[in-house]
Amino acid sequence: MSTHVHLVDEDEEQEIPGFDAEAFAMQALSSQQNLAAVIDHTLLKPEATHEQVIRLCREAAEHRFACAMVNPTWAALAYAELAGTGVPVGVVVGFPLGASLGTTKRDEAAVLVKIGAHDVDMVINVGLVKSGENQAVQQEIEGVVEVAHEAGAIVKVILETCLLTVEEKLRGSELAIAAGADFIKTSTGFSSAGASAEDVAMMRGVAGGRCGVKASGGIRTLADARRMLEAGANRIGASASVAILGEVKTV
Repeated sequence: MSTHVHLVDEDEEQEIPGFDAEAFAMQALSSQQNLAAVIDHTLLKPEATHEQVIRLCREAAEHRFACAMVNPTWAALAYAELAGTGVPVGVVVGFPLGASLGTTKRDEAAVLVKIGAHDVDMVINVGLVKSGENQAVQQEIEGVVEVAHEAGAIVKVILETCLLTVEEKLRGSELAIAAGADFIKTSTGFSSAGASAEDVAMMRGVAGGRCGVKASGGIRTLADARRMLEAGANRIGASASVAILGEVKTV
Protein backbone atom coordinates (compact mmCIF):
# COMPACT_ATOMS: atom_id res chain seq x y z
CA MET A 1 0.00 0.00 0.00
CA SER A 2 1.61 3.23 -1.08
CA THR A 3 -1.08 5.86 -0.65
CA HIS A 4 0.28 7.00 2.70
CA VAL A 5 3.87 7.43 1.55
CA HIS A 6 4.98 11.04 1.18
CA LEU A 7 7.15 11.30 -1.92
CA VAL A 8 7.86 15.02 -2.17
CA ASP A 9 11.02 15.50 -0.12
CA GLU A 10 10.92 19.29 -0.17
CA ASP A 11 7.48 19.19 1.48
CA GLU A 12 8.34 16.53 4.01
CA GLU A 13 8.20 18.84 7.03
CA GLN A 14 4.83 20.15 5.90
CA GLU A 15 3.52 16.67 5.13
CA ILE A 16 4.39 15.25 8.56
CA PRO A 17 4.58 18.16 10.98
CA GLY A 18 5.38 17.49 14.60
CA PHE A 19 3.12 17.67 17.62
CA ASP A 20 4.34 18.93 20.99
CA ALA A 21 2.45 16.66 23.39
CA GLU A 22 4.13 18.09 26.47
CA ALA A 23 3.18 21.67 25.65
CA PHE A 24 -0.36 20.70 24.64
CA ALA A 25 -0.90 18.69 27.81
CA MET A 26 0.41 21.47 30.00
CA GLN A 27 -1.96 23.97 28.39
CA ALA A 28 -4.96 21.63 28.50
CA LEU A 29 -4.41 20.78 32.15
CA SER A 30 -3.87 24.39 33.23
CA SER A 31 -7.54 25.13 33.94
CA GLN A 32 -11.01 23.60 33.94
CA GLN A 33 -11.89 25.70 30.91
CA ASN A 34 -8.91 24.50 28.88
CA LEU A 35 -9.45 20.88 29.83
CA ALA A 36 -13.16 21.01 29.01
CA ALA A 37 -12.29 22.30 25.55
CA VAL A 38 -10.53 19.02 24.69
CA ILE A 39 -13.12 16.61 26.16
CA ASP A 40 -15.98 15.06 24.19
CA HIS A 41 -18.73 14.74 26.83
CA THR A 42 -20.10 11.33 26.03
CA LEU A 43 -23.26 9.27 26.57
CA LEU A 44 -23.39 6.17 24.39
CA LYS A 45 -25.09 3.63 26.65
CA PRO A 46 -27.83 1.81 24.75
CA GLU A 47 -30.24 2.47 27.62
CA ALA A 48 -29.67 6.25 27.65
CA THR A 49 -32.94 8.13 27.94
CA HIS A 50 -34.34 11.38 26.55
CA GLU A 51 -33.82 13.06 29.92
CA GLN A 52 -30.23 11.85 30.23
CA VAL A 53 -29.37 13.16 26.76
CA ILE A 54 -30.81 16.57 27.66
CA ARG A 55 -28.75 16.58 30.87
CA LEU A 56 -25.62 15.68 28.89
CA CYS A 57 -26.23 18.56 26.49
CA ARG A 58 -26.83 21.04 29.28
CA GLU A 59 -23.63 19.95 31.01
CA ALA A 60 -21.77 20.27 27.71
CA ALA A 61 -23.07 23.82 27.27
CA GLU A 62 -22.38 24.78 30.88
CA HIS A 63 -18.79 23.52 30.93
CA ARG A 64 -18.01 24.25 27.25
CA PHE A 65 -16.95 20.73 26.35
CA ALA A 66 -15.59 20.06 22.87
CA CYS A 67 -18.87 18.37 21.93
CA ALA A 68 -21.76 16.34 23.30
CA MET A 69 -21.33 12.82 21.92
CA VAL A 70 -24.53 10.78 21.50
CA ASN A 71 -25.93 7.81 19.62
CA PRO A 72 -27.53 8.60 16.23
CA THR A 73 -31.09 8.29 17.51
CA TRP A 74 -30.49 11.30 19.78
CA ALA A 75 -28.71 13.54 17.27
CA ALA A 76 -31.72 15.71 16.46
CA LEU A 77 -32.58 16.16 20.13
CA ALA A 78 -29.00 17.09 20.97
CA TYR A 79 -28.85 19.55 18.08
CA ALA A 80 -32.05 21.25 19.25
CA GLU A 81 -30.86 21.36 22.85
CA LEU A 82 -27.45 22.81 21.94
CA ALA A 83 -28.72 25.33 19.36
CA GLY A 84 -27.18 28.73 20.00
CA THR A 85 -24.65 27.47 22.53
CA GLY A 86 -21.73 27.04 20.14
CA VAL A 87 -21.17 23.51 21.44
CA PRO A 88 -21.36 20.97 18.59
CA VAL A 89 -23.09 17.62 18.47
CA GLY A 90 -20.97 14.49 18.12
CA VAL A 91 -22.35 11.17 16.86
CA VAL A 92 -21.09 7.65 16.29
CA VAL A 93 -21.33 5.74 13.01
CA GLY A 94 -21.07 1.98 12.50
CA PHE A 95 -20.98 1.75 16.27
CA PRO A 96 -19.77 -0.20 18.17
CA LEU A 97 -18.64 -3.13 15.99
CA GLY A 98 -17.62 -1.38 12.77
CA ALA A 99 -18.93 -4.33 10.77
CA SER A 100 -21.69 -2.49 8.90
CA LEU A 101 -21.53 -2.13 5.14
CA GLY A 102 -19.36 0.77 4.02
CA THR A 103 -22.36 2.18 2.15
CA THR A 104 -24.40 1.99 5.34
CA LYS A 105 -21.77 3.95 7.26
CA ARG A 106 -21.64 6.58 4.53
CA ASP A 107 -25.44 6.90 4.39
CA GLU A 108 -25.66 7.10 8.19
CA ALA A 109 -23.05 9.84 8.26
CA ALA A 110 -24.81 11.73 5.46
CA VAL A 111 -28.11 11.75 7.37
CA LEU A 112 -26.46 12.75 10.64
CA VAL A 113 -24.55 15.73 9.25
CA LYS A 114 -27.79 16.95 7.63
CA ILE A 115 -29.41 16.79 11.07
CA GLY A 116 -26.57 18.97 12.34
CA ALA A 117 -23.89 16.66 13.71
CA HIS A 118 -20.40 18.14 13.54
CA ASP A 119 -18.19 15.38 14.99
CA VAL A 120 -18.61 11.97 13.34
CA ASP A 121 -16.83 9.14 15.17
CA MET A 122 -16.86 6.08 12.90
CA VAL A 123 -15.65 2.60 13.77
CA ILE A 124 -13.12 1.14 11.38
CA ASN A 125 -13.93 -2.28 9.91
CA VAL A 126 -11.75 -4.28 12.29
CA GLY A 127 -12.19 -7.54 10.42
CA LEU A 128 -11.07 -6.01 7.14
CA VAL A 129 -8.01 -4.48 8.83
CA LYS A 130 -7.06 -7.86 10.26
CA SER A 131 -7.63 -9.47 6.84
CA GLY A 132 -5.23 -7.05 5.16
CA GLU A 133 -7.98 -5.55 2.98
CA ASN A 134 -6.30 -2.16 2.97
CA GLN A 135 -8.01 -0.69 -0.06
CA ALA A 136 -11.47 -1.63 1.21
CA VAL A 137 -10.71 -0.15 4.63
CA GLN A 138 -9.46 3.12 3.18
CA GLN A 139 -12.32 3.44 0.70
CA GLU A 140 -14.89 2.93 3.46
CA ILE A 141 -13.34 5.70 5.54
CA GLU A 142 -13.10 7.96 2.50
CA GLY A 143 -16.83 7.57 1.93
CA VAL A 144 -17.64 8.85 5.40
CA VAL A 145 -14.99 11.57 5.23
CA GLU A 146 -16.36 12.84 1.92
CA VAL A 147 -19.94 13.36 3.11
CA ALA A 148 -18.79 14.76 6.46
CA HIS A 149 -16.31 17.23 5.02
CA GLU A 150 -18.82 18.39 2.41
CA ALA A 151 -21.06 19.41 5.33
CA GLY A 152 -18.24 21.04 7.29
CA ALA A 153 -18.09 18.19 9.78
CA ILE A 154 -15.05 16.28 11.02
CA VAL A 155 -14.36 12.54 11.22
CA LYS A 156 -12.66 10.56 13.96
CA VAL A 157 -11.80 6.97 13.03
CA ILE A 158 -12.04 4.49 15.91
CA LEU A 159 -9.43 1.75 15.55
CA GLU A 160 -10.59 -0.40 18.52
CA THR A 161 -6.95 -0.90 19.48
CA CYS A 162 -7.60 -3.72 21.97
CA LEU A 163 -8.51 -5.99 19.03
CA LEU A 164 -5.46 -5.15 16.91
CA THR A 165 -1.82 -6.17 16.83
CA VAL A 166 0.87 -3.50 16.84
CA GLU A 167 1.25 -3.83 13.07
CA GLU A 168 -2.51 -3.52 12.60
CA LYS A 169 -2.67 -0.43 14.80
CA LEU A 170 0.08 1.22 12.77
CA ARG A 171 -1.46 0.23 9.45
CA GLY A 172 -4.97 1.18 10.53
CA SER A 173 -3.72 4.59 11.62
CA GLU A 174 -1.99 5.18 8.28
CA LEU A 175 -5.06 4.08 6.31
CA ALA A 176 -7.30 6.43 8.28
CA ILE A 177 -4.93 9.35 7.79
CA ALA A 178 -4.59 8.58 4.07
CA ALA A 179 -8.40 8.56 3.84
CA GLY A 180 -8.58 12.08 5.27
CA ALA A 181 -9.52 11.40 8.89
CA ASP A 182 -9.35 14.43 11.17
CA PHE A 183 -8.61 12.23 14.19
CA ILE A 184 -7.64 8.66 14.87
CA LYS A 185 -9.23 7.31 18.03
CA THR A 186 -8.39 4.42 20.32
CA SER A 187 -11.60 2.74 21.36
CA THR A 188 -15.38 2.50 21.45
CA GLY A 189 -15.42 1.73 25.15
CA PHE A 190 -17.57 -1.32 24.36
CA SER A 191 -14.89 -3.94 23.65
CA SER A 192 -12.43 -5.83 25.85
CA ALA A 193 -10.35 -2.77 26.84
CA GLY A 194 -10.21 0.99 26.41
CA ALA A 195 -7.48 3.51 25.83
CA SER A 196 -3.88 3.02 26.93
CA ALA A 197 -1.12 5.59 27.01
CA GLU A 198 1.06 3.22 25.00
CA ASP A 199 -1.44 3.04 22.16
CA VAL A 200 -1.97 6.80 22.21
CA ALA A 201 1.79 7.37 21.96
CA MET A 202 2.03 4.88 19.10
CA MET A 203 -0.82 6.55 17.24
CA ARG A 204 0.68 10.01 17.76
CA GLY A 205 3.97 8.66 16.45
CA VAL A 206 2.22 7.73 13.22
CA ALA A 207 0.11 10.87 13.00
CA GLY A 208 2.67 13.47 13.96
CA GLY A 209 0.79 16.69 13.31
CA ARG A 210 -1.13 15.31 10.32
CA CYS A 211 -4.27 14.65 12.34
CA GLY A 212 -5.56 14.55 15.89
CA VAL A 213 -5.48 11.63 18.30
CA LYS A 214 -8.47 10.93 20.52
CA ALA A 215 -8.16 8.74 23.60
CA SER A 216 -11.43 7.15 24.66
CA GLY A 217 -12.53 4.23 26.79
CA GLY A 218 -12.04 3.90 30.54
CA ILE A 219 -10.90 7.49 31.15
CA ARG A 220 -12.55 8.28 34.48
CA THR A 221 -10.15 10.46 36.46
CA LEU A 222 -7.93 13.48 35.99
CA ALA A 223 -4.90 11.20 36.30
CA ASP A 224 -6.25 9.09 33.41
CA ALA A 225 -6.77 12.18 31.28
CA ARG A 226 -3.31 13.49 32.15
CA ARG A 227 -1.67 10.24 31.03
CA MET A 228 -3.46 10.32 27.71
CA LEU A 229 -2.67 13.97 27.03
CA GLU A 230 0.98 13.54 27.95
CA ALA A 231 1.16 10.51 25.64
CA GLY A 232 -0.02 12.63 22.71
CA ALA A 233 -3.82 12.81 22.73
CA ASN A 234 -5.37 16.15 21.85
CA ARG A 235 -8.94 15.01 22.42
CA ILE A 236 -10.41 12.91 25.24
CA GLY A 237 -13.68 11.00 25.16
CA ALA A 238 -15.27 10.48 28.56
CA SER A 239 -18.59 10.05 30.29
CA ALA A 240 -17.07 11.11 33.63
CA SER A 241 -16.18 14.51 32.19
CA VAL A 242 -17.79 16.66 34.88
CA ALA A 243 -16.11 14.68 37.67
CA ILE A 244 -12.76 14.94 35.88
CA LEU A 245 -13.11 18.72 35.67
CA GLY A 246 -13.94 18.82 39.36
CA GLU A 247 -10.53 17.35 40.14
CA VAL A 248 -8.72 20.22 38.40
CA LYS A 249 -9.43 22.47 41.38
CA THR A 250 -7.15 20.34 43.56
CA VAL A 251 -4.21 20.37 41.14
